[in-house]
Amino acid sequence: MEKSVLERITILPDVCNGKPTIRGLRITVETILQFLSAGDSAETIIDAYPFLEKEDIQAAVAFALKNLSLQRNDTQLAS
Repeated sequence: MEKSVLERITILPDVCNGKPTIRGLRITVETILQFLSAGDSAETIIDAYPFLEKEDIQAAVAFALKNLSLQRNDTQLAS
């Protein structure tokens, strides 16, 4: 399942300066994550961007998690 979800993420040099986007649309993974971190639900995001699907939100989270797990954890959170 993870592979099919991640296939929704595209990185195209001519779209959003090459940032990861949802299905080549001009909404970035970063934007989705900002909404979620602000406490918005998937339903709220989809209401704001009706062309998105629930699986797109899941793909953004899965993409972020996969990229975090690939990086060495050298940073410390400020306390």
